Amino acid sequence: MSELNHIHASADEAALHEQGNFTRRNLLRFASIGAATAAAGVIGFGEAVPANAASWSDDLGTLKIGYLPITDAAPLLVAQGGKIFKKNGISTAAPTLFRSWPSLVEAFQAKKVDVIHLLMPLALQLKYAAGQDIKIISWNHTNGSALTVANSISKFGDLAGKTVAIPFWYSIHNVVLQQLFRKEGLTPVFTGTADGAQKQVKVVVLAPADMPTALANGSVAGYIVAEPFNALAEVKGIGKILRFTGDVWKDHACCVTVVRGDLVKNNPAAAQAIADSIVAAQAQINSGRSTAAQALSDWGFLPQPVEAIQRALTYYPIGQYKTAIKNTKWSSRRIGFQPFPFPSYTAALVTELRKTQVVGDNSFLNKIDLKTVHSEIVAVGLAEAAIKKNGGNSAFGLPAKLARTEVIKP
Repeated sequence: MSELNHIHASADEAALHEQGNFTRRNLLRFASIGAATAAAGVIGFGEAVPANAASWSDDLGTLKIGYLPITDAAPLLVAQGGKIFKKNGISTAAPTLFRSWPSLVEAFQAKKVDVIHLLMPLALQLKYAAGQDIKIISWNHTNGSALTVANSISKFGDLAGKTVAIPFWYSIHNVVLQQLFRKEGLTPVFTGTADGAQKQVKVVVLAPADMPTALANGSVAGYIVAEPFNALAEVKGIGKILRFTGDVWKDHACCVTVVRGDLVKNNPAAAQAIADSIVAAQAQINSGRSTAAQALSDWGFLPQPVEAIQRALTYYPIGQYKTAIKNTKWSSRRIGFQPFPFPSYTAALVTELRKTQVVGDNSFLNKIDLKTVHSEIVAVGLAEAAIKKNGGNSAFGLPAKLARTEVIKP
């Protein structure tokens, strides 16, 4: 599989990736990098703006986008490639591709990138465990992930004694995987070898781009991750989908658009323009998914075969996924593009994370107030305003009243 140029994982990053340990202490060392960047004259979010700036766009400077090569990033990438950011008064540099979540977070902390898509559980960890001032602008997408397994695996019980990869400890993937384990009577272990007789499954962290190779060479028996890596396994014939995550937690969020908190505070017009651009990009994707898939390939943003990208955005026939789709009445998409961050989901995600085992200290989750967490981490109002500008609630399949009850059925 060909790949674009990317920032390689350092030894420190690899340790962060394995431990999932984004805390205030181990992120402090990145702050000096950000200070050096500012001293060099690079303008990014959160830095002092020129006193004589003529407009909010002058204050903003050039937007630097960071992303992983997954369809979760599609709204950011379409907003850039389709010149939607430009239309809304935002100057953008070419997006930077990163291989793993730690490398993306490190660059964000160092102010080498300004707006990113991020696993929502990881956003919670950054805010509440690492003390980072971040704000969620909107959801990037819903669903869009699956548990892909070797062709020899036919049911969940076959995973006992084997290894499954996740992209990060603080991810909806780890949450949903362990929801499924509890339903199926399996136990996750994180060290040593999984005991099949004890119905244990070893869970390891891998960068998404490394997962198909690991599945093909037998290093793992499966992986749960964002598209198009599940579709890629299907296209390449190296694996099959055992369960879609959106069929476990109905229309769950996975990645969200994140900026530094002081951007929202100091330049609210810019924050709204970013939200407007993301929502407009989602509307554009929804109006032509096949066209969007081809564009993401042609622009060079997603390095996977275009057949895999197309499949990820368009292919979800219930008749072909008789075991992977159990909740057939949900009428969900393989991946959905709607921007509204439901408060019910934010609170439910914290609740589910508290039940999810990770490597490292997750005690910060118990200190989060479920009543205030949404308003603390989400820039409330931006997505709502952007939705109104782009066709209204119905254009994104949203109810007239923006509220819902979370539905989880493993």
